[in-house]
Amino acid sequence: MTLQTEKYHKKELELKALLEITQAINENKPANVLLDIFKFTCLVHLNIKSILLYMQGSESYEKKLAHGVKGVVPEFIPRSSVTYDKSAGTLNLEVDQGYSFGELENYLPVFHKDNMLAILFLRKKDPELELDLDFTQALTNILVVALENKRFAKKQLEQERLNREVEIASNVQRMLFPAQLPKSSPLHAKVTYVPHSTVGGDYYDLIHKSKDEVFFCIADVSGKGMPAALLMSNFQAALRTLLRSSSDLQMIVEQLNYTLFENTKGERFITFFLGYYNYKERKLSYINAGHNPPVLCWEKENRSELLGAGTTILGAFEELPFLEVGSREHLKGFTIHLYTDGLTESMNPQEEEYGDHRFMQFVKKRLHLNPDEFHALFFQELKGFNQGAPQRDDVTMLSIQFS
Repeated sequence: MTLQTEKYHKKELELKALLEITQAINENKPANVLLDIFKFTCLVHLNIKSILLYMQGSESYEKKLAHGVKGVVPEFIPRSSVTYDKSAGTLNLEVDQGYSFGELENYLPVFHKDNMLAILFLRKKDPELELDLDFTQALTNILVVALENKRFAKKQLEQERLNREVEIASNVQRMLFPAQLPKSSPLHAKVTYVPHSTVGGDYYDLIHKSKDEVFFCIADVSGKGMPAALLMSNFQAALRTLLRSSSDLQMIVEQLNYTLFENTKGERFITFFLGYYNYKERKLSYINAGHNPPVLCWEKENRSELLGAGTTILGAFEELPFLEVGSREHLKGFTIHLYTDGLTESMNPQEEEYGDHRFMQFVKKRLHLNPDEFHALFFQELKGFNQGAPQRDDVTMLSIQFS
């Protein structure tokens, strides 16, 4: 074979290799198929006996392809263990003892700008024949870019799926909340709800069972996102079903706890406060299940107290270890402020919590405000306290004035 014929044959093989890999890319073959075709073209059409390909991940280079490698090589190489000097063209790998790349004669880095996307290690089939490193590097570059595009497209699809889930969870959560709250006598209610992210883990509700009976509640589910929203959706559905058939707070809370424990096997929990007021009897009944105690304010008597009687968090135990139904009688002209822990645990830039004490002091000085005025002044104060510090949790406050 003449030198010219040999060069022609070599170019013909390289062209076949290029066509095979680009055709597979254009046909959108899966990543494993592209890697197999790349390996085949290198071993059949090029002067390559052994091949080893690493591609970058978030924290390490991952072995994607290995053929004809006799020594032991790692599955992953930390990115911090790989350095490449472009000016000198030298690659330095810091790997544990027992790993060896010595049998592989050549290495080819694949860059995008200053980012090394991959490293290809090679060993020639015929030591007497030349290995076109430039072509091999170009072919590897085509493969790596195609695989990176696939990875990016997959990541984008996953992000779109996540965005759809968040949107669904957000819609589910909005459906949990009352569409409107009463604003005139005998009941004036106001809520301020500031989720930490698109989907929060707080829930509040106000339900008129009859003209003389009203239930109200607030809850905080452990966790965030879609799982928390779905769990709270099931919790709300169970609560509303129970309220239609009974006004027995103890039975309702025990059944909610049982349902929650059965669904989550004790892995998730909810803090919950459920209140019930009967206008005819002028009696308030409530159960506090591990939640921040709401503040009961008597306007005429100019005093306030915390509503803490109840039980532990829901969902932690198959049966609640203790349960007390709290009650207050002969009530008229009073206000209840319910809130979640995101309110009192708000931080300022000095890492100082707003705290229960500050909140109680604020309440005691403003016992006679209606809910709208109370919320306007309180959240103005909280904003001043936070001084622009990032919000760390959902913040919810529900204020109900009974006249």
